[in-house]
Amino acid sequence: MNESSPIRTDTARAYQPGEAPARDVRRRRFRPIRWLVILVLVAGAGAIGHRWYEARTDKGAEPATAHKGGGRGGRHGGAEMPQAVGIAHVTTGDMPVILQGLGTVTPLATVTVKSQISGYLTQVKFREGQTVKAGDELAQIDSRPYEALLAQYQGQLARDQALLQNSKLDFQRYQTLNRQDSISKQNVDTQGALVKQNEGTVAADQALVDQQKLNIAYTHITSPVEGRVGLRQVDQGNYISAASTAIVVVTQLHPISVVFTLPEDDVARVMRQVRAGAKLTVRAYDRGDAHEIANGRLDTVDNQIDTTTGTVKLRALFDNADEELFPNQFVNAKLTVDTVRGATLVPNSSLLQGTPGTYVYLMDGDSKVTVRPIKTGETDGTSTVVASGLNPGDRVVTDGTDRLKDGAPVRITEGAQAAGGDKAAEAKPDGKGEVKPGAPADAAADSQGTAEGGRRHRRRQAQ
Repeated sequence: MNESSPIRTDTARAYQPGEAPARDVRRRRFRPIRWLVILVLVAGAGAIGHRWYEARTDKGAEPATAHKGGGRGGRHGGAEMPQAVGIAHVTTGDMPVILQGLGTVTPLATVTVKSQISGYLTQVKFREGQTVKAGDELAQIDSRPYEALLAQYQGQLARDQALLQNSKLDFQRYQTLNRQDSISKQNVDTQGALVKQNEGTVAADQALVDQQKLNIAYTHITSPVEGRVGLRQVDQGNYISAASTAIVVVTQLHPISVVFTLPEDDVARVMRQVRAGAKLTVRAYDRGDAHEIANGRLDTVDNQIDTTTGTVKLRALFDNADEELFPNQFVNAKLTVDTVRGATLVPNSSLLQGTPGTYVYLMDGDSKVTVRPIKTGETDGTSTVVASGLNPGDRVVTDGTDRLKDGAPVRITEGAQAAGGDKAAEAKPDGKGEVKPGAPADAAADSQGTAEGGRRHRRRQAQ
Protein backbone atom coordinates (compact mmCIF):
# COMPACT_ATOMS: atom_id res chain seq x y z
CA MET A 1 0.00 0.00 0.00
CA ASN A 2 1.07 3.56 -0.70
CA GLU A 3 2.65 5.29 2.19
CA SER A 4 0.80 8.47 1.35
CA SER A 5 -2.66 6.81 1.62
CA PRO A 6 -4.87 8.30 4.35
CA ILE A 7 -6.01 4.88 5.42
CA ARG A 8 -3.96 3.45 8.17
CA THR A 9 -3.18 -0.16 7.79
CA ASP A 10 -2.86 -0.82 11.46
CA THR A 11 -6.46 0.07 12.26
CA ALA A 12 -8.19 -1.06 9.07
CA ARG A 13 -9.75 -4.44 8.67
CA ALA A 14 -10.74 -6.35 5.65
CA TYR A 15 -14.27 -5.76 4.26
CA GLN A 16 -16.40 -8.83 4.24
CA PRO A 17 -19.02 -9.18 1.45
CA GLY A 18 -22.72 -9.04 2.59
CA GLU A 19 -21.89 -7.41 5.96
CA ALA A 20 -23.97 -4.27 6.73
CA PRO A 21 -22.54 -1.33 8.52
CA ALA A 22 -22.97 -1.24 12.30
CA ARG A 23 -25.00 1.99 12.14
CA ASP A 24 -27.63 0.33 9.90
CA VAL A 25 -27.95 -2.63 12.29
CA ARG A 26 -28.70 -0.37 15.22
CA ARG A 27 -31.23 1.61 13.14
CA ARG A 28 -33.19 -1.52 12.18
CA ARG A 29 -33.09 -2.77 15.78
CA PHE A 30 -34.82 0.31 17.25
CA ARG A 31 -37.31 1.03 14.41
CA PRO A 32 -40.28 -1.25 15.79
CA ILE A 33 -40.06 0.37 19.23
CA ARG A 34 -40.33 3.80 17.71
CA TRP A 35 -43.48 2.87 15.74
CA LEU A 36 -45.07 1.37 18.84
CA VAL A 37 -44.51 4.60 20.77
CA ILE A 38 -46.06 6.56 17.91
CA LEU A 39 -49.20 4.35 17.86
CA VAL A 40 -49.66 4.73 21.63
CA LEU A 41 -49.47 8.48 21.36
CA VAL A 42 -51.97 8.57 18.49
CA ALA A 43 -54.44 6.35 20.41
CA GLY A 44 -54.17 8.55 23.48
CA ALA A 45 -54.81 11.64 21.43
CA GLY A 46 -57.90 10.01 19.85
CA ALA A 47 -59.30 9.04 23.25
CA ILE A 48 -58.83 12.57 24.58
CA GLY A 49 -60.53 14.01 21.52
CA HIS A 50 -63.47 11.58 21.83
CA ARG A 51 -64.02 12.47 25.50
CA TRP A 52 -63.83 16.18 24.69
CA TYR A 53 -66.47 15.72 21.96
CA GLU A 54 -68.84 13.81 24.24
CA ALA A 55 -68.40 16.41 27.00
CA ARG A 56 -69.44 19.18 24.63
CA THR A 57 -72.43 17.12 23.38
CA ASP A 58 -73.63 16.33 26.92
CA LYS A 59 -73.40 20.00 27.93
CA GLY A 60 -75.95 20.83 25.28
CA ALA A 61 -78.30 17.95 26.24
CA GLU A 62 -78.17 18.37 30.04
CA PRO A 63 -80.14 21.66 30.21
CA ALA A 64 -82.99 20.21 28.13
CA THR A 65 -82.98 17.03 30.19
CA ALA A 66 -83.06 18.97 33.44
CA HIS A 67 -85.93 21.05 32.17
CA LYS A 68 -87.94 18.06 30.95
CA GLY A 69 -87.23 15.98 34.06
CA GLY A 70 -88.82 18.48 36.42
CA GLY A 71 -85.51 19.78 37.84
CA ARG A 72 -83.98 16.45 38.78
CA GLY A 73 -80.87 16.99 36.62
CA GLY A 74 -79.85 15.79 33.21
CA ARG A 75 -77.74 12.90 34.51
CA HIS A 76 -80.90 11.11 35.74
CA GLY A 77 -83.45 12.28 33.18
CA GLY A 78 -83.66 8.92 31.38
CA ALA A 79 -84.82 7.09 34.50
CA GLU A 80 -87.91 9.31 34.77
CA MET A 81 -89.30 8.59 31.31
CA PRO A 82 -93.02 7.68 31.47
CA GLN A 83 -93.74 3.98 30.90
CA ALA A 84 -96.08 3.17 28.01
CA VAL A 85 -99.07 1.21 29.33
CA GLY A 86 -102.38 -0.15 28.15
CA ILE A 87 -105.49 0.40 30.23
CA ALA A 88 -109.03 -0.94 30.57
CA HIS A 89 -112.11 0.30 32.39
CA VAL A 90 -113.73 -1.41 35.35
CA THR A 91 -117.23 -2.34 34.22
CA THR A 92 -120.47 -3.70 35.66
CA GLY A 93 -122.15 -6.87 34.42
CA ASP A 94 -123.37 -10.37 35.18
CA MET A 95 -120.85 -13.05 36.10
CA PRO A 96 -121.84 -16.72 35.77
CA VAL A 97 -120.65 -19.02 38.56
CA ILE A 98 -119.06 -21.94 36.72
CA LEU A 99 -117.80 -25.23 38.13
CA GLN A 100 -115.42 -27.16 35.89
CA GLY A 101 -114.62 -30.87 35.88
CA LEU A 102 -113.07 -33.51 33.66
CA GLY A 103 -115.58 -35.69 31.83
CA THR A 104 -116.00 -38.53 29.37
CA VAL A 105 -118.64 -38.84 26.68
CA THR A 106 -120.75 -41.86 27.65
CA PRO A 107 -123.58 -43.19 25.43
CA LEU A 108 -126.89 -43.91 27.09
CA ALA A 109 -126.95 -47.32 25.38
CA THR A 110 -124.15 -49.43 23.95
CA VAL A 111 -125.41 -52.84 22.78
CA THR A 112 -123.28 -55.73 21.59
CA VAL A 113 -125.60 -57.61 19.23
CA LYS A 114 -125.45 -61.41 19.61
CA SER A 115 -127.61 -64.20 18.26
CA GLN A 116 -130.01 -65.99 20.63
CA ILE A 117 -129.84 -69.19 18.58
CA SER A 118 -127.12 -71.14 16.84
CA GLY A 119 -126.78 -71.50 13.10
CA TYR A 120 -125.01 -70.33 9.99
CA LEU A 121 -125.00 -66.61 9.19
CA THR A 122 -126.64 -66.36 5.78
CA GLN A 123 -127.03 -62.58 5.35
CA VAL A 124 -125.49 -59.37 6.72
CA LYS A 125 -127.97 -56.55 6.11
CA PHE A 126 -126.12 -53.52 7.50
CA ARG A 127 -123.28 -51.29 6.37
CA GLU A 128 -120.51 -50.46 8.79
CA GLY A 129 -121.05 -47.02 10.29
CA GLN A 130 -124.70 -46.95 9.27
CA THR A 131 -127.32 -45.30 11.48
CA VAL A 132 -130.15 -47.70 12.27
CA LYS A 133 -133.43 -47.49 14.12
CA ALA A 134 -134.81 -49.84 16.72
CA GLY A 135 -136.21 -52.95 14.95
CA ASP A 136 -134.13 -52.64 11.77
CA GLU A 137 -132.85 -56.04 10.62
CA LEU A 138 -129.08 -56.44 10.85
CA ALA A 139 -128.42 -60.07 9.93
CA GLN A 140 -130.16 -63.40 9.23
CA ILE A 141 -129.36 -66.96 10.30
CA ASP A 142 -130.34 -70.11 8.38
CA SER A 143 -133.88 -70.90 9.57
CA ARG A 144 -134.48 -74.22 7.78
CA PRO A 145 -133.58 -76.49 10.74
CA TYR A 146 -136.02 -74.63 12.94
CA GLU A 147 -138.75 -74.70 10.32
CA ALA A 148 -138.39 -78.50 10.12
CA LEU A 149 -138.71 -78.82 13.89
CA LEU A 150 -141.76 -76.58 13.77
CA ALA A 151 -143.45 -78.87 11.27
CA GLN A 152 -142.66 -81.89 13.45
CA TYR A 153 -144.11 -80.28 16.58
CA GLN A 154 -147.17 -79.11 14.70
CA GLY A 155 -147.86 -82.70 13.57
CA GLN A 156 -147.44 -83.97 17.13
CA LEU A 157 -149.81 -81.27 18.33
CA ALA A 158 -152.47 -82.27 15.79
CA ARG A 159 -152.24 -85.95 16.87
CA ASP A 160 -152.56 -85.11 20.56
CA GLN A 161 -155.45 -82.76 19.87
CA ALA A 162 -157.30 -85.65 18.16
CA LEU A 163 -156.68 -87.90 21.15
CA LEU A 164 -157.97 -85.20 23.44
CA GLN A 165 -161.12 -84.80 21.37
CA ASN A 166 -161.78 -88.57 21.42
CA SER A 167 -161.26 -88.76 25.17
CA LYS A 168 -163.72 -85.93 25.71
CA LEU A 169 -166.40 -87.77 23.66
CA ASP A 170 -165.85 -90.97 25.63
CA PHE A 171 -166.13 -89.01 28.85
CA GLN A 172 -169.52 -87.65 27.79
CA ARG A 173 -170.78 -91.16 26.96
CA TYR A 174 -169.59 -92.49 30.34
CA GLN A 175 -171.42 -89.73 32.10
CA THR A 176 -174.68 -90.65 30.26
CA LEU A 177 -174.32 -94.34 31.07
CA ASN A 178 -173.57 -93.50 34.68
CA ARG A 179 -176.82 -91.61 34.98
CA GLN A 180 -178.63 -94.73 33.63
CA ASP A 181 -176.80 -96.98 36.13
CA SER A 182 -175.25 -98.83 33.21
CA ILE A 183 -171.61 -98.14 34.21
CA SER A 184 -169.79 -97.72 37.45
CA LYS A 185 -168.66 -94.42 38.89
CA GLN A 186 -165.01 -95.56 38.75
CA ASN A 187 -165.06 -95.83 34.96
CA VAL A 188 -166.41 -92.30 34.68
CA ASP A 189 -163.67 -90.88 36.91
CA THR A 190 -160.95 -92.73 35.02
CA GLN A 191 -162.18 -91.33 31.73
CA GLY A 192 -162.21 -87.82 33.19
CA ALA A 193 -158.57 -88.16 34.26
CA LEU A 194 -157.64 -89.31 30.78
CA VAL A 195 -159.20 -86.18 29.32
CA LYS A 196 -157.09 -84.00 31.60
CA GLN A 197 -153.97 -85.94 30.67
CA ASN A 198 -154.59 -85.36 26.98
CA GLU A 199 -155.18 -81.69 27.61
CA GLY A 200 -151.70 -81.44 29.25
CA THR A 201 -150.12 -83.20 26.31
CA VAL A 202 -151.74 -80.81 23.86
CA ALA A 203 -150.52 -77.81 25.92
CA ALA A 204 -146.93 -79.15 25.88
CA ASP A 205 -147.11 -79.68 22.13
CA GLN A 206 -148.39 -76.13 21.69
CA ALA A 207 -145.45 -74.79 23.71
CA LEU A 208 -142.99 -76.64 21.48
CA VAL A 209 -144.66 -75.16 18.42
CA ASP A 210 -144.48 -71.66 19.89
CA GLN A 211 -140.82 -72.12 20.80
CA GLN A 212 -139.91 -73.08 17.26
CA LYS A 213 -141.82 -70.10 15.91
CA LEU A 214 -139.80 -67.90 18.27
CA ASN A 215 -136.56 -69.51 17.11
CA ILE A 216 -137.50 -68.79 13.53
CA ALA A 217 -138.11 -65.17 14.54
CA TYR A 218 -134.68 -65.12 16.19
CA THR A 219 -133.08 -66.04 12.88
CA HIS A 220 -133.81 -62.41 11.89
CA ILE A 221 -131.43 -60.38 14.09
CA THR A 222 -132.65 -56.80 14.63
CA SER A 223 -131.26 -53.71 16.36
CA PRO A 224 -132.63 -53.23 19.89
CA VAL A 225 -131.90 -49.46 19.97
CA GLU A 226 -131.52 -46.55 17.63
CA GLY A 227 -127.91 -45.67 17.00
CA ARG A 228 -124.85 -46.12 14.88
CA VAL A 229 -123.42 -49.54 14.08
CA GLY A 230 -119.71 -50.15 14.36
CA LEU A 231 -117.38 -52.47 12.53
CA ARG A 232 -118.63 -55.94 11.61
CA GLN A 233 -117.17 -58.59 13.92
CA VAL A 234 -118.26 -61.70 12.00
CA ASP A 235 -118.56 -62.45 8.30
CA GLN A 236 -121.31 -64.06 6.33
CA GLY A 237 -121.10 -67.87 6.23
CA ASN A 238 -119.71 -68.31 9.73
CA TYR A 239 -121.41 -70.52 12.29
CA ILE A 240 -122.98 -68.47 15.07
CA SER A 241 -123.16 -69.84 18.60
CA ALA A 242 -126.06 -68.74 20.73
CA ALA A 243 -125.24 -65.86 23.16
CA SER A 244 -121.49 -66.10 22.55
CA THR A 245 -120.67 -64.76 19.09
CA ALA A 246 -120.80 -60.96 18.75
CA ILE A 247 -121.99 -59.67 15.41
CA VAL A 248 -121.77 -55.87 15.77
CA VAL A 249 -121.96 -53.11 18.39
CA VAL A 250 -124.73 -50.50 18.19
CA THR A 251 -124.14 -47.22 20.06
CA GLN A 252 -126.84 -44.65 20.77
CA LEU A 253 -125.76 -41.13 19.82
CA HIS A 254 -128.95 -39.10 20.14
CA PRO A 255 -129.10 -38.07 22.91
CA ILE A 256 -125.71 -38.70 24.46
CA SER A 257 -124.38 -38.01 27.93
CA VAL A 258 -121.20 -36.70 29.53
CA VAL A 259 -120.15 -38.11 32.91
CA PHE A 260 -117.87 -35.68 34.76
CA THR A 261 -116.64 -35.19 38.31
CA LEU A 262 -116.67 -32.27 40.74
CA PRO A 263 -114.97 -31.87 44.12
CA GLU A 264 -117.07 -32.82 47.11
CA ASP A 265 -116.94 -29.21 48.34
CA ASP A 266 -119.13 -28.15 45.38
CA VAL A 267 -121.80 -30.81 45.91
CA ALA A 268 -123.87 -28.74 48.35
CA ARG A 269 -124.06 -25.78 45.96
CA VAL A 270 -125.17 -28.01 43.09
CA MET A 271 -127.73 -29.92 45.15
CA ARG A 272 -129.37 -26.69 46.36
CA GLN A 273 -130.06 -25.75 42.76
CA VAL A 274 -131.22 -29.27 41.86
CA ARG A 275 -133.68 -29.42 44.78
CA ALA A 276 -135.01 -26.00 43.77
CA GLY A 277 -135.86 -27.41 40.34
CA ALA A 278 -133.35 -25.32 38.41
CA LYS A 279 -132.30 -26.46 34.94
CA LEU A 280 -128.53 -26.16 35.09
CA THR A 281 -126.59 -25.66 31.87
CA VAL A 282 -123.52 -27.73 31.07
CA ARG A 283 -121.10 -26.84 28.28
CA ALA A 284 -118.61 -29.32 26.88
CA TYR A 285 -115.20 -28.05 25.72
CA ASP A 286 -112.47 -29.88 23.83
CA ARG A 287 -109.28 -31.31 25.35
CA GLY A 288 -107.47 -27.98 25.05
CA ASP A 289 -110.36 -26.17 26.79
CA ALA A 290 -110.48 -23.65 23.96
CA HIS A 291 -113.42 -24.66 21.74
CA GLU A 292 -116.99 -25.23 22.92
CA ILE A 293 -118.27 -28.48 21.44
CA ALA A 294 -121.86 -28.74 22.68
CA ASN A 295 -124.36 -27.29 25.11
CA GLY A 296 -126.59 -29.45 27.29
CA ARG A 297 -128.25 -29.72 30.70
CA LEU A 298 -127.54 -31.48 33.96
CA ASP A 299 -129.50 -34.72 34.24
CA THR A 300 -128.58 -36.30 37.57
CA VAL A 301 -126.04 -36.43 40.39
CA ASP A 302 -124.61 -39.67 41.74
CA ASN A 303 -125.81 -40.85 45.17
CA GLN A 304 -122.39 -41.10 46.82
CA ILE A 305 -118.91 -39.55 46.90
CA ASP A 306 -115.89 -41.52 45.78
CA THR A 307 -113.75 -41.73 48.92
CA THR A 308 -110.55 -42.44 46.97
CA THR A 309 -110.70 -39.16 44.99
CA GLY A 310 -113.07 -37.01 47.02
CA THR A 311 -115.24 -36.32 43.99
CA VAL A 312 -118.82 -36.97 42.93
CA LYS A 313 -120.02 -38.01 39.47
CA LEU A 314 -122.61 -36.06 37.50
CA ARG A 315 -124.33 -36.86 34.21
CA ALA A 316 -125.29 -34.24 31.64
CA LEU A 317 -127.42 -34.86 28.56
CA PHE A 318 -126.71 -33.42 25.11
CA ASP A 319 -128.88 -33.60 22.02
CA ASN A 320 -125.77 -34.10 19.86
CA ALA A 321 -127.67 -33.38 16.67
CA ASP A 322 -124.46 -32.60 14.79
CA GLU A 323 -122.64 -35.58 16.40
CA GLU A 324 -119.80 -33.40 17.68
CA LEU A 325 -119.59 -35.58 20.79
CA PHE A 326 -118.12 -39.02 20.19
CA PRO A 327 -118.32 -41.98 22.59
CA ASN A 328 -115.43 -42.18 25.08
CA GLN A 329 -114.23 -38.70 24.06
CA PHE A 330 -112.41 -36.68 26.73
CA VAL A 331 -114.00 -33.26 27.39
CA ASN A 332 -113.92 -30.41 29.90
CA ALA A 333 -117.40 -29.95 31.36
CA LYS A 334 -118.39 -26.52 32.71
CA LEU A 335 -121.49 -26.42 34.90
CA THR A 336 -123.19 -23.04 35.45
CA VAL A 337 -124.71 -23.19 38.93
CA ASP A 338 -125.52 -19.52 39.49
CA THR A 339 -125.13 -15.97 38.13
CA VAL A 340 -123.89 -12.92 40.05
CA ARG A 341 -126.01 -9.97 38.89
CA GLY A 342 -124.61 -6.43 38.61
CA ALA A 343 -121.07 -7.37 39.67
CA THR A 344 -118.02 -5.13 39.35
CA LEU A 345 -115.80 -6.75 36.72
CA VAL A 346 -112.11 -6.26 35.98
CA PRO A 347 -110.02 -7.93 33.23
CA ASN A 348 -107.85 -10.81 34.39
CA SER A 349 -104.83 -9.31 32.63
CA SER A 350 -104.76 -6.47 35.17
CA LEU A 351 -104.60 -8.72 38.26
CA LEU A 352 -101.24 -9.10 39.99
CA GLN A 353 -100.06 -11.08 43.00
CA GLY A 354 -97.57 -9.77 45.51
CA THR A 355 -96.97 -8.76 49.12
CA PRO A 356 -100.33 -6.95 49.49
CA GLY A 357 -102.09 -9.98 48.00
CA THR A 358 -104.10 -9.40 44.86
CA TYR A 359 -103.64 -5.86 43.55
CA VAL A 360 -103.90 -3.74 40.42
CA TYR A 361 -102.23 -0.58 39.14
CA LEU A 362 -104.93 2.10 39.22
CA MET A 363 -104.62 5.19 37.04
CA ASP A 364 -104.22 8.37 39.14
CA GLY A 365 -105.27 10.97 36.62
CA ASP A 366 -103.60 10.59 33.24
CA SER A 367 -99.94 10.53 34.25
CA LYS A 368 -99.40 8.31 37.32
CA VAL A 369 -100.43 4.96 38.73
CA THR A 370 -101.03 3.80 42.27
CA VAL A 371 -101.06 0.32 43.76
CA ARG A 372 -104.59 -0.69 44.80
CA PRO A 373 -105.13 -3.95 46.77
CA ILE A 374 -108.46 -5.62 45.93
CA LYS A 375 -110.56 -8.61 46.92
CA THR A 376 -111.75 -10.85 44.11
CA GLY A 377 -114.60 -13.31 43.68
CA GLU A 378 -115.82 -15.49 40.84
CA THR A 379 -114.06 -15.60 37.47
CA ASP A 380 -114.87 -16.93 34.01
CA GLY A 381 -111.30 -16.99 32.70
CA THR A 382 -111.52 -13.52 31.09
CA SER A 383 -112.97 -11.26 33.78
CA THR A 384 -113.09 -11.42 37.57
CA VAL A 385 -115.59 -10.10 40.10
CA VAL A 386 -114.13 -7.43 42.39
CA ALA A 387 -115.65 -7.62 45.88
CA SER A 388 -113.91 -4.48 47.15
CA GLY A 389 -111.20 -2.00 46.17
CA LEU A 390 -112.47 -0.74 42.81
CA ASN A 391 -115.49 1.11 41.49
CA PRO A 392 -117.12 0.98 38.06
CA GLY A 393 -115.43 3.44 35.73
CA ASP A 394 -111.97 3.16 37.28
CA ARG A 395 -109.09 2.63 34.89
CA VAL A 396 -106.58 -0.14 35.54
CA VAL A 397 -103.34 -1.02 33.76
CA THR A 398 -103.53 -4.20 31.69
CA ASP A 399 -100.28 -3.99 29.68
CA GLY A 400 -96.80 -2.82 30.66
CA THR A 401 -97.00 -3.59 34.39
CA ASP A 402 -93.61 -5.30 34.63
CA ARG A 403 -91.66 -2.04 35.23
CA LEU A 404 -94.23 -0.09 37.21
CA LYS A 405 -94.20 0.89 40.86
CA ASP A 406 -96.39 2.98 43.11
CA GLY A 407 -96.47 6.57 41.85
CA ALA A 408 -94.61 5.80 38.61
CA PRO A 409 -95.22 8.15 35.65
CA VAL A 410 -96.96 6.54 32.70
CA ARG A 411 -98.30 7.38 29.30
CA ILE A 412 -101.30 5.70 27.74
CA THR A 413 -100.71 4.28 24.30
CA GLU A 414 -103.00 5.23 21.47
CA GLY A 415 -104.31 1.67 21.03
CA ALA A 416 -105.18 1.40 24.71
CA GLN A 417 -107.12 4.67 24.59
CA ALA A 418 -109.18 3.47 21.65
CA ALA A 419 -109.90 0.15 23.31
CA GLY A 420 -110.83 1.78 26.62
CA GLY A 421 -113.24 4.25 25.06
CA ASP A 422 -110.96 7.30 25.58
CA LYS A 423 -110.06 9.92 23.01
CA ALA A 424 -108.61 8.53 19.84
CA ALA A 425 -106.15 11.43 19.37
CA GLU A 426 -102.48 10.55 19.51
CA ALA A 427 -101.11 10.91 23.04
CA LYS A 428 -97.56 12.15 23.49
CA PRO A 429 -95.57 13.00 26.63
CA ASP A 430 -95.17 16.66 27.57
CA GLY A 431 -91.86 16.14 29.36
CA LYS A 432 -93.39 16.02 32.86
CA GLY A 433 -94.81 12.55 32.71
CA GLU A 434 -98.25 13.79 31.63
CA VAL A 435 -100.08 12.73 28.51
CA LYS A 436 -101.17 15.58 26.27
CA PRO A 437 -103.24 14.63 23.23
CA GLY A 438 -102.11 16.30 20.08
CA ALA A 439 -98.73 17.47 21.52
CA PRO A 440 -96.61 19.52 19.08
CA ALA A 441 -93.74 17.99 17.22
CA ASP A 442 -91.07 19.93 19.13
CA ALA A 443 -92.20 18.34 22.42
CA ALA A 444 -91.68 14.92 20.90
CA ALA A 445 -88.26 16.01 19.65
CA ASP A 446 -87.32 17.26 23.12
CA SER A 447 -88.39 13.97 24.63
CA GLN A 448 -86.31 12.08 22.10
CA GLY A 449 -83.30 14.29 22.89
CA THR A 450 -83.75 13.62 26.59
CA ALA A 451 -83.74 9.89 26.03
CA GLU A 452 -80.64 10.18 23.82
CA GLY A 453 -78.84 12.18 26.53
CA GLY A 454 -79.65 9.52 29.09
CA ARG A 455 -78.29 6.80 26.83
CA ARG A 456 -75.06 8.73 26.31
CA HIS A 457 -74.70 9.22 30.05
CA ARG A 458 -75.07 5.49 30.70
CA ARG A 459 -72.62 4.67 27.90
CA ARG A 460 -70.06 7.07 29.36
CA GLN A 461 -70.41 5.49 32.79
CA ALA A 462 -69.87 2.06 31.27
CA GLN A 463 -66.67 3.24 29.59
